[in-house]
Amino acid sequence: MPHFSVVRPASYGSRNSQNPEQKQPGTSEASGTCSLSGFLGGDHLRPGDTSQPYHRMGMMAAERQPKLPESREMKLGIHVVTWNVASEAPPLDLSDLLQLNNPNLNLDIYIIGLQEMNSGIISLLSDTAFEDPWSSFLMDVLSPLSFIKISHIRMQGLLLIVFAKYQHLPFIQILSTKSTPTGLYGYWGNKGGVNIFLRLYGYYISIINCHLPPHMANNDQRLEHFDRILEMQNFQGHNVPNILDHDLILWFGDMNFRIEDFGLHFVRECIKNKCYSDLWEKDQLNIAKRHDPLLREFREGPLLFSPTYKFDKNSSNYDTSEKKRKPAWTDRILWRLKRQSRANFFSSSLPVPYFTLSLKDYRSHMMYSISDHKPVTGTFDFQLKPLMSVSLITLMAEGPWTMENDMLISYSSSPDFVSSPWDWIGLYKVGMRHINDYVSYVWVGDNQVSFDDNLNQIPLRFFLAGDLPSEAQAQM
Repeated sequence: MPHFSVVRPASYGSRNSQNPEQKQPGTSEASGTCSLSGFLGGDHLRPGDTSQPYHRMGMMAAERQPKLPESREMKLGIHVVTWNVASEAPPLDLSDLLQLNNPNLNLDIYIIGLQEMNSGIISLLSDTAFEDPWSSFLMDVLSPLSFIKISHIRMQGLLLIVFAKYQHLPFIQILSTKSTPTGLYGYWGNKGGVNIFLRLYGYYISIINCHLPPHMANNDQRLEHFDRILEMQNFQGHNVPNILDHDLILWFGDMNFRIEDFGLHFVRECIKNKCYSDLWEKDQLNIAKRHDPLLREFREGPLLFSPTYKFDKNSSNYDTSEKKRKPAWTDRILWRLKRQSRANFFSSSLPVPYFTLSLKDYRSHMMYSISDHKPVTGTFDFQLKPLMSVSLITLMAEGPWTMENDMLISYSSSPDFVSSPWDWIGLYKVGMRHINDYVSYVWVGDNQVSFDDNLNQIPLRFFLAGDLPSEAQAQM
């Protein structure tokens, strides 16, 4: 008889006005140990929906999560990846890209942005019905390391994915996802940006993956698209509707900025001799930052690696075609911190609220040759004092569970939590990879039987897969 345990949860989902039975409860195969989770407070995304046509909201619930000490300072490791993959499938080994073999690195969050994913009609239809090859491969690699895919958004060739360690999930709230096409006067998504807006331990964070217009002469157009993407990031209905009021903005992608004035031979000689600083002053992004105060607020690490474009595919040789494009740092990672009141210089501790972001490593990965771009990664330490010490939602199971009887679940919510008619609670296997790994789920609004000011109860009327034995147990 398979044994089921209710453990700390992992993910949630939401329901929309369309038919909630598009994916019937119990259509996932179930066996082994499971975890109970809820997606509480969401809209426009029902269980099983991978298309994400609109934004989604979600709050990961904890099962009797211990309260964090309010004075506790935390340091989270964040690894950001940007790569124009030129419609190619993932290579067999991503260990170097994800820094999996670095014993000195303790990562909590992976943020991965890809450009020029295969966006042909057949590929897009397949990726809508199933997991795209990159997402699936990344989950295969990261799930055994206790990372769960908490959110993603796709716009044609742009893909943005966020993974987080299991223990952080009760303190992460996905507030929205948003696409901003800028191609063909804003009607086509071959260029533009995708955004994931979330709260992490109470701090508001916006993550943008972009693909800006190419070619040396289109610098003004690149800057216009940058501004347009920024202007479109409005989040009505939230406490911080203006993205510039968010605590942290991470912005990266194939920005396509080029190196002006210098000729091809000079640029290649500088690269050969690793005299990168000779090229910085003519980098279009650095030039633009000298003249644009807002752009100057976005910081970047020193470019101490070779330009990442343009290479012959399957080699580390710069473009040998007839065009012989001049190398450039097209692939960049920027960040912007919200202005804060200055810390007390006589205090060794961080005031509340207070956070810092430190760049620990900024590099390209020359070993990967599937594309005419080399991937770029940035590794950060995000130091903060949590603004929330308990999860917004806490789930509590009431004793053993058999298939013949409903399992009564109690859950409590903090005063800051805003409920939604689209809330649902899901049953997941231990070792789940992402939100759609649920075994089954139940709508909260349709099944809630009693509640008081702080405690709500709901019976779990799950219909598990037909090949599951007739009885399973859930115990604390």
